[in-house]
Amino acid sequence: FLRKLSSGVPHSISHMSQLETAAQFAKEGKLAEAQEIYKSIISSNEKPSEAINKTKEEASIKLSGLYKQQGNAGAIKELLESLRGFFATIPQAKTGKIVRALIDDVSQIPEGTKTVIEMCKDNIAWAEAEKRTFLRLHLQNTLAEAYYKVFEHHEALTVIKSLLREVKKLDDKLLLVSIFLLESRIQHALQHLPRARAALTAGRTAANAIYCPPSLQAELDMQSGTLHAEEKDYKTAYSYFYEAYENYDTIGTNEATKEEAKKLAILCLKYMLLTKIISGTTEEVSGLISGKLALQYTDPKLAAMRAIAKAHQQSSLRAFKDVIETYKDELEHDTVIHRHLQQLYQNLLEKNLLRIVAPFSEVQISHIASLIEMDVETVEKKLSQMILDKKLPGILDQGNDCLIVFEDQESDGVYPAALEVMTHLGSVVDSLYNRASSLR
Repeated sequence: FLRKLSSGVPHSISHMSQLETAAQFAKEGKLAEAQEIYKSIISSNEKPSEAINKTKEEASIKLSGLYKQQGNAGAIKELLESLRGFFATIPQAKTGKIVRALIDDVSQIPEGTKTVIEMCKDNIAWAEAEKRTFLRLHLQNTLAEAYYKVFEHHEALTVIKSLLREVKKLDDKLLLVSIFLLESRIQHALQHLPRARAALTAGRTAANAIYCPPSLQAELDMQSGTLHAEEKDYKTAYSYFYEAYENYDTIGTNEATKEEAKKLAILCLKYMLLTKIISGTTEEVSGLISGKLALQYTDPKLAAMRAIAKAHQQSSLRAFKDVIETYKDELEHDTVIHRHLQQLYQNLLEKNLLRIVAPFSEVQISHIASLIEMDVETVEKKLSQMILDKKLPGILDQGNDCLIVFEDQESDGVYPAALEVMTHLGSVVDSLYNRASSLR
């Protein structure tokens, strides 16, 4: 079939028709036939020319796309290794484009991150041997991202440390922004918030010196919102998430990019709803979900946040637990959401405990546990924590298994006033002493 197709016509025209035939096969679901055509184009030994190189480049990316569709990360890795002879005949910029495209395809395959790490290490060594500095730096950045995704944070920071030193010398601002942003995310994952803030500030400074693509600007805004939320500045966090949402909502030149941007826009909306819930303005959640921001998106993540808002508004621990169990996939797998929901649950638990013990001066811990439908050990631990944090005036009598609640005492203003008088009196005495010393 391939011989008939290529006989009697120029190679470039032959390859173009083969590409069209392969695309048609792929559309019809005949993936094996399409793959064979792409492989024949890539392995052909025609004399390199601009047209031939372009068709080979397109065939490589299309073949990688088919492997991605099948979830075959190993085949993409082998394809990339087989293309190294072809890379010697094309410009370095084209080489970088193909290498990054193939690695991106592997990263989108479930459980493909470990293969990405192997591919990055292998191609970093090859790029170093071929003296392709810019490609090596981009691959090192991708390697650090892959380490971050599999929670190998210290390995990622080791790669970033050496990478930053080189990129600063080359003054590649765009790559520098990406590296600082990644470092901020890693430090945040390690709960080193001051370092995360410092890295993000450095990234924003570098971004101000260049034109920053909307997608990268949106990532910076989202990270800023995440850090402000960690610092409990929910109003500022909301504004950053809103800026990120607007950027994601406007980008996307093809279907794949639009789909990815849509997922990230929904994530921003989810974080916006989270800030509203935690800051106590749960009544605004329904308005946001039914407003023009979210009308174009219907997603279980947004329904989960609406349910969380309703449970929080009702101050119901049972409803809160039920929502987390119902929407486990949407809520538990996001580390940012998970961390803030834990905090929200603790606040709700404290509020419920204070409401239960309010009528009592002395009450058994087991009785409190039965009312709140939790085990005695957890309730006792939470009560002791609240007493130490001075959120609950009282003591635990563990011998009698009860909580003794103190009555609220009105603060006596005599002692603070007496201390203030003594302070002013001391100032007067010091002033008189200085004047007497000057007279001598």
